[in-house]
Amino acid sequence: MSEAPSPPAARHGIDGARLAAFLARERAAYVAARPRSAALAARARAHWLDGVPLHWMTDWGLPFPLFVAEAHGATLVDVDGRAHADFCLGDTGSMFGHAPAPVVAAIEAQAKRGMTAMMPSALVPEVGELLAARFALPWWQITMTASDANRSVIRWARAVTGRPNILIFDGAYHGAVDDAHVRLKDGRPILRPGLLGQVWDLREHTRVVPFNDLAAVEAALTDGSVALVLTEPVMTNIGMVQPEPGFHEGLRALTRRYGALLAIDETHTISSGPGGYTRLAGLEPDFFVLGKPIAGGLPAAVWGFTDAVAEGMRAARAATPGYSGMGTTLTANALAVAAMRATLTEVMTDDAFAHMTGLAGRLAADLEAVLAKHRLPWVVTSIGARVEFMLSPTRPRNGGEAATIGDAEIEGALRLALLQRGVVITPFHNMMLISPTTTAEDVARLVAGLDDALAEIAA
Repeated sequence: MSEAPSPPAARHGIDGARLAAFLARERAAYVAARPRSAALAARARAHWLDGVPLHWMTDWGLPFPLFVAEAHGATLVDVDGRAHADFCLGDTGSMFGHAPAPVVAAIEAQAKRGMTAMMPSALVPEVGELLAARFALPWWQITMTASDANRSVIRWARAVTGRPNILIFDGAYHGAVDDAHVRLKDGRPILRPGLLGQVWDLREHTRVVPFNDLAAVEAALTDGSVALVLTEPVMTNIGMVQPEPGFHEGLRALTRRYGALLAIDETHTISSGPGGYTRLAGLEPDFFVLGKPIAGGLPAAVWGFTDAVAEGMRAARAATPGYSGMGTTLTANALAVAAMRATLTEVMTDDAFAHMTGLAGRLAADLEAVLAKHRLPWVVTSIGARVEFMLSPTRPRNGGEAATIGDAEIEGALRLALLQRGVVITPFHNMMLISPTTTAEDVARLVAGLDDALAEIAA
């Protein structure tokens, strides 16, 4: 007689057998509660690959995608009429809330006057002044996305310095930028797993080192071939990895010593405060990149730079006039500029950040209490309005350590359970954002939902 299969083992303080049964129940409940989403998903599969217009929309791990009817403030309503407290907020794209009234009004007014003309609108001078005042860099350009902005920064850094290479940190994410899709494995650079259709070896001109390792940074810079160090001030797309004391000061000193330019990508860490982590920590980058929420959710991004970089850009352009290979026809359109002005002046305010940061602190404390209640060896991390929990007893020091943390099945079950309880969190690394319209009741709903789910599955 064959032996009965062993029950699933406990992982990260979660009982495997209870998790499997819980996940099956939650998936069945999701399907039963959303017939209209199910019907739309079936219809969409006829013409959209995997039934979605962007393959990332399948990353939630749901039986079928959740189709959205409308979203306002911090509330998302699906096509089946179920309202959810939204802590994903478009993965930062709607960090200041869905459809903020000043942005909606600006878009409506500008749309009546024309949306794009490939010429600057009358609001361009004011928006430039607003960006310079807020982020302390004198020169700016607009792109459609932060990915486009990072591509431009990399290209211009190479043009200005005459150097071929860039340096990134293991596990960092800078959008759909080919140059940045290099990782470390056993201390050696590899192409990022899952990178499709790439036909040249990105490692020829991209160096990668661990975050918080200044010795490795210096070793990569010593030959004088690195044009740019591109980094998030806090690593955010592999879980949250905080900089150690002195890291940013050391990084800035090393880049100056070896003649490399420094770019700070604030696309996620704008949650730190009105001027991002750069202003909060007094960083002094040569380039500054910000996408996602800068136009209230409308596709747009900006990148700023110093006087010295601007001078080098003018010289490079004068030496090689003609098409630069950077930019797109719809970039810096009048609609985006109008939305950006409204965001900077009426939405992205000090008062908004005070609410966001204060409530995020409460969320972090309440999550820690729930994890302690269930005796789970997990940590909570936060930066400004951004909060995460990680399935680890200690915080990671770099991307390599962060990559070993987590469990897709456990995290997927919790995400689905929260969705069933009317709460949306981001579909990777358990990220939650507080918007200016998020309420204490929303936070309580999230915490209660997590507590309820953990009561079902904790070992």
